Formats: sequence, C-alpha cells, structure tokens
Amino acid sequence: MVCVAAFIILCLVGVFVAFLSIFRRDIGRKYWAVFKKAWGCVGKKVRLQKCETNFKDDVKNSLLSKVVLKHPKWVKPLGVAIEVSAILIVFVTIWSLVETIKALLALWVFGTCNVSQPASCALGAEVCGIDSEEPTNPIEWTGRWFSEWGEIFANIPDRFRSWQAEDYLVEPYSFATKYHDGNPLALSIFDPGCTVCLQSYRNEKKSGFFDKYNTVLMVYPIQLPDGGYKFNNSDLIARYIHAADLLDTDYTAKIVDRLFTESNSDGVIWQSVLIQSDRADAEKILQSWLKDFGAEEVEIRKLAKSANSDEVSQIMAQIKEMVENKIHAKGIPTAIYDGKKHSGLYQTK
Repeated sequence: MVCVAAFIILCLVGVFVAFLSIFRRDIGRKYWAVFKKAWGCVGKKVRLQKCETNFKDDVKNSLLSKVVLKHPKWVKPLGVAIEVSAILIVFVTIWSLVETIKALLALWVFGTCNVSQPASCALGAEVCGIDSEEPTNPIEWTGRWFSEWGEIFANIPDRFRSWQAEDYLVEPYSFATKYHDGNPLALSIFDPGCTVCLQSYRNEKKSGFFDKYNTVLMVYPIQLPDGGYKFNNSDLIARYIHAADLLDTDYTAKIVDRLFTESNSDGVIWQSVLIQSDRADAEKILQSWLKDFGAEEVEIRKLAKSANSDEVSQIMAQIKEMVENKIHAKGIPTAIYDGKKHSGLYQTK
C-alpha cells in the first residue's frame, strides 16, 4: 500500500514539480526517477505481482531517516503509522473516484449530481429539489448510497427515449394560453412556491414559448418526507388551481400568471405574499383573485368547496405519482417538449 499511496501523492505533486523543474532541472530528474519506480510498483500491483520491497523501504527510510537519529524508539510506531496512512490515502482516492463517477452519471441522467438532495448540486441546472429523507444512522446511509446507484442505472434508458407530453397528462388540465391548432404540445411542471419556477415561467412567457407550444400547466407542490410541503401554502394554491380545472373555468392560467408576474399594492410579488401569509389569509387572497377574474360569490364558494374535496386530493396524488415515479423528476421546474425532458430553469435564447 505504501508504494500505491506514494504513486498517488507523486501524481498530485507532479504539476508543481514540473513547474519547478523549469528553473531546477535536477529536481525534475530526481522526481522522475522516483515516479518511475512508483509507477512500476503500481503496475505490478495491478497485475497481481509482488512489488519491489526496496521501493517501499526507500520511501519509509526517507521519511524516518531524521527520526532514527534523534528518537530511535519512535521508528516502529511511526512505521506503522505510515502503513495506516498509506491505506487511508488509497482508500480515499478510490472513494473519490467512485463518488466522482456517480456524480457525473447522476448529472447526465437526472440533471443533478446529487440524487437525494438535487438543489445542493452546483453543477446541475437551477431547481427546487425534490429531496429525500436524510438518513439517521450508518445502515440507512449505506442503504441510500446503494439505492442511488440503483436509481441512476434504472433511469439511464430515459436518456435515450423520446418524451411526449401527451403521455404524462393528468386530467383535468389547462393551458398557459389559448389553444392554437397546429402548435406542438408541451408540459410544464411547477411548484407555486418555487422561485425558480417563477423565473422559469417569466422566461417562457417573455421568449414566446407559450405562443410556440400549447403548454399544459401541471402544478406539483413539493412534498417533504414528513408529509408537509416545502413551501407554505403551495398545496392550497394547487388545490384552487385543480378546483378551477374541475369546474371547467378559465381561471387557472390567470391564477398562475398573477402568482408569478404581478405584485400587490405595496410592490411585493404575489408569490412572496402568499407563501408568507397564514392559510386563512392566503385563501382570502385567492378568492379575491377569483372575484377580480369575474367569478360570482356562488361560484367562488363552489370552487372553495371543491378545493378541499377528496376529488382534488386524488388528482394531487395522481400528479405526485406521475412526476416522481413516471417522469422521474428530481427537481422543479421540469418540462417536456420537442421529444425531450428538460430539468431546471428555462433559459431564454
């Protein structure tokens, strides 16, 4: 293990030695001689052959030479420490390589390098992550580590399939704008409380995405492992949207547009107002919007009753199943159009 650890360390310092050898060629020659020995030893280890013991002894002797003269009794315990350190260096290096491969595969498959905590991945697209429950002990952590590998390999075929928006619709549903014959279908999945969804919607609207595609709005409030919701009142907004669809009104697109693009009299964006309000006040605001959109008191009461019905609960459960287990989304917003699944913030072109 000492020779393997030495090879790893020599690889890391090789860049600095290469720079120094420009000015001190003798340093480069000495380093290259040691590096060749380390490489030869590692090569033999790979071929399951015995490594030359003299290289291992050279490394240990060079590290212990000063200790032998001053503290000869320390030689044996320090020799053991060097062996243990070598094992740790090799283990950490192998672990790092495995984790790097895992992260890159997850990034390719899901658009995030962290399967369980998608939003924590700096390399992926900007998303509001659908997070998994944090493990509480080493057994759960180990189980999740292997299950993440399973998820990655199970979803690799998704990268090669053709995604069609009509295959993932949950009725009833509404479009972001009026339906236009001849335009291709798109599916836009969003959470009412997600700020990334707000920006993505604005980008889509500004870029003319809704004019190019008949875009179905699928509202999906991100649910936490404990049963609550990631954003306050996001489920309430979702319920009102589903109720509006059930009653076959044209309020859904108006609710979403006001939520993401308009502000109250104080200049605060409505999304922020709703997620910061208590549930009763948020519901009053939504009902005032319906009145602004032309709904009569009788219709508002009917819609409010429908929002709290089992039928709407079933629709939300169907969407949760669709988003998490069929579309395999790891973060919101997620969109399906042009035969592909797109994760994260929609970027204007």
